[in-house]
Amino acid sequence: MKFAAFVEYANEPERLTQLRPLHRAYLQDLLQQGRLVIAGPFSDGTGALFVYEVPNEGEAAKLSENDPYAKAALFKSVVMKPWKLVFSSVDNLNPAL
Repeated sequence: MKFAAFVEYANEPERLTQLRPLHRAYLQDLLQQGRLVIAGPFSDGTGALFVYEVPNEGEAAKLSENDPYAKAALFKSVVMKPWKLVFSSVDNLNPAL
């Protein structure tokens, strides 16, 4: 089952930049495990969207909580919702994090 996490970042751009390599390595690992569908920041830099592929919302919450940004208190808020993919244009997705 897919869960979308709408994340708002803390207003700490220096710390976000400093921890970005760890954050991206964590997401890359989830992607390779098949537990991350898509991920990327909002264009205005205020947060990001992550879509997890896990059995239940509790597992999605754990993935979010274990993100290096979350552990560093850089997730100001997280709204988790079940999500269903209906349409996709995979050719237009950028696989680079």
